Amino acid sequence: MAGRRPVEEAFAARREARRLLVVPERRSALDQLVLHATTLRIPVVEVEGGTITAVSGFDGHQGVALVVAPRRWATLDEVLALAKSRHEPPFLLALDHLEDPQNVGTLLRSAEACGVHGVIFPTRGAAPISPAAIKTSAGAIEHLLLVPLDDLASGLVDLHARGVRVIGADGDAPMTVREVDLRGPVVIVTGSEGRGLNAKVRKRVDLMARIPMRGKVASLNASVAGSVFLFEAAAQRDLPEAVRPSDEPGPSEVPLPGTPVPEPPVAATPPPTRVVLPDPSAAASEAELGRSPAPESPTASSMEPASAGAGDDDLLPEAPPPTSPDKTS
Repeated sequence: MAGRRPVEEAFAARREARRLLVVPERRSALDQLVLHATTLRIPVVEVEGGTITAVSGFDGHQGVALVVAPRRWATLDEVLALAKSRHEPPFLLALDHLEDPQNVGTLLRSAEACGVHGVIFPTRGAAPISPAAIKTSAGAIEHLLLVPLDDLASGLVDLHARGVRVIGADGDAPMTVREVDLRGPVVIVTGSEGRGLNAKVRKRVDLMARIPMRGKVASLNASVAGSVFLFEAAAQRDLPEAVRPSDEPGPSEVPLPGTPVPEPPVAATPPPTRVVLPDPSAAASEAELGRSPAPESPTASSMEPASAGAGDDDLLPEAPPPTSPDKTS
């Protein structure tokens, strides 16, 4: 692998390395890589730039290359096991006979950025995972599980049997990628630059989707189109949090277009507070206990004439003055 960033990612991923190749004129700019290689006890060899170009197959090596042990390929079982360990639905990318290493590297970089668990691709009739593709991926390939398959269509059938939906990119599809639910187990299939999806692979696709186009250009580059699908799937999968302490939705959760929005739960009405009012008659009786009895009002017997034997000058007793209702005796 050649290029500064791929070598840095190979060191970070603890990739087994044999030796580091450095162009002497660029060594001052590569001091950190040389120091890292020395720390890891990897031999550093100074070579000419043409040598690295001949070994890597392209001239964008930036004056540095790393000779590594053969890559260990993964299996579909390992990819599904990785998704299970992360408590996430499987998320895969399938490359259907891409021919340009630059497109392969760009899609691998987008796949790693979107959290893809694994990438499957055919072993024949497609661009290999070359140093040029690794350079374009900026080292993202070191953090991905890569699964080469002799028959890509059979691999899609195997994934479908395990509950993974197969979504293909097609410019003539009736549904747009925004209208497709990509939150569950899914594998996104990207076709080749000129032919699109292979006829055998197309038969294994569960659903086709397209990218809505607003301009005059009729199509997109294969790596750009595949990246749009990957990032749309990643955005949808981030809407409902995978594991949340409570069942309450987070503030960032937005329903997908066309998804009915549930009504907010109605808060339970608390029972009315019971207030016991005092009995007015009882309160009046208690108040009267602390008061002296009011004078009795004159009755009919007190206004009768004096008894026999009283003198003519004896007068009837005067009635008490009328009491104002505002005064208290």
